[in-house]
Amino acid sequence: MTDKQPKPKEAMPVQNDPVDDGAQDKAVTQSVSVEEVTLLTSQLAEAEGRAAEYLEGWQRAQAEFANYKRRLERDNAAFREVARGDVIKRFLPVVDDLERALANRPSDEHAWVGGIELVYRKLLAILDLEGLKRIEADGKTFDPNLHEAISHEHNEDCESGQVISVVQQGYILGDRVVRHALVRVAA
Repeated sequence: MTDKQPKPKEAMPVQNDPVDDGAQDKAVTQSVSVEEVTLLTSQLAEAEGRAAEYLEGWQRAQAEFANYKRRLERDNAAFREVARGDVIKRFLPVVDDLERALANRPSDEHAWVGGIELVYRKLLAILDLEGLKRIEADGKTFDPNLHEAISHEHNEDCESGQVISVVQQGYILGDRVVRHALVRVAA
């Protein structure tokens, strides 16, 4: 063999004796040095630390995603409620017109008056099914969250701050005021 050719590696002796398995384990454990054990222990601790860090990051990402989904569902529900309120608000002038028409009905009964009354009741039933409620204001104490004062008048029959009359009905949808009641308030 020349100097440039690699030397063949020496083969380790293989024991095929099934009875001497314990001796073979002892030989393997004795050949591992303290430095190697320390190195392997530190590598294991480092790998466990990285695994714990990855697990924590994954759990944090899962929690953030769950929070995002809840926030998105809450925002979508709020958007639907606002949109529903806006659509219902467009029907309120129709309700007002029907109420004025019924309040000023002619003295002689015509067939069309019954028809208008029927349309009015159907519209109120639909709005009621949607959750729309009237704000009861007449005779109540003025509440700026529910009422909008259009005048302050002196009235002997009412206490100061009490609603004298309702000029235009107000409505609530759920816990949101769709339209404030326009009221006259006693001064």
